[in-house]
Amino acid sequence: MSIPLEPVRPITLQDIESARARLAHTVLRTPLVRLELGSGGPDIRLKLENLQPTNSYKLRGAVNAVAMLPESARRQGVWTISAGNAGQGVAYAARQAGVSCSVVVVETAPAAKIERMRALGAKLIPVSYEVAWRALDQRTFPGVEGTFVHPFDDHNFIAGHATMGLEILEDAPDTAAVVAAIGGGGLITGIASAIKTSNPQIKVWGAEPETAAPAARSFAQGSPQVFPGWTASFVDGAGGKSVFPRMWERMRPIVDGSIIVTLEQTKQAMRMIAEKSRAVAEGAGALALAAALTGNAGRGPIVAIVSGGNIDLSKFCEILASTTPQESTC
Repeated sequence: MSIPLEPVRPITLQDIESARARLAHTVLRTPLVRLELGSGGPDIRLKLENLQPTNSYKLRGAVNAVAMLPESARRQGVWTISAGNAGQGVAYAARQAGVSCSVVVVETAPAAKIERMRALGAKLIPVSYEVAWRALDQRTFPGVEGTFVHPFDDHNFIAGHATMGLEILEDAPDTAAVVAAIGGGGLITGIASAIKTSNPQIKVWGAEPETAAPAARSFAQGSPQVFPGWTASFVDGAGGKSVFPRMWERMRPIVDGSIIVTLEQTKQAMRMIAEKSRAVAEGAGALALAAALTGNAGRGPIVAIVSGGNIDLSKFCEILASTTPQESTC
């Protein structure tokens, strides 16, 4: 029998400040780096979450969520469902807490993410994307034991991500807009919770690939939508098959919309981040910059969240080379 879910409620400033105190000795306060685009270009700053110990923002939410579990629940071990980044975050938090961790992982996840989860001690159960997405909705999976930590529809997970919003406001109080990739919606809900509480005038935009943009469809139609013709791509860490109703309830009041970008624009953004900041961004990690460069988020100052850098280096070099081969740096 399933356990009733707690009602969706707003992430408060107190929730976020408490999460920040919990994360202080584990999570890096990541730098905000201005992207030099020359005179006449938009004012864009990159929030480099790819520099976290697990190379992804997911560590923020995972550490807070595991820390907030009752001791009796932690002792049973934890498990999650992931394409790789949430799995690393939960595995890292579990190792820190001295408990076991299992990850129901999308079988097409990059080798870099698979290897890192194993190195962190996680037991992996590979499944198809369809099976993983269904399990996320059902919050159960046959044969997996322990306490389930949802990788986005979890109040404490989202509060952990919201700590990033506080850092942005402190480091760049002149921010006019923030752009973040949308997968399940936990990242943008967390950031928007912090930003809108402090300054409702700042716009918060999502970013999704053209192959998987259910949030943009949901904002256009005013209700949670399934994305028709969903297609897998190298942007494996964002762009879900649908927007879960509970996540729509969280996002709708505080997120201004979602910007769709092409796969080519995403590749160009990956290349720009590498060339101008010497940082590695995975596909999902470059979505926010790609969206900011469309002009649909305004002229700035815009903060683009580089949400992760977990990509196989051979694939990264292949993508960079495919944008302008004659100038390839790989």
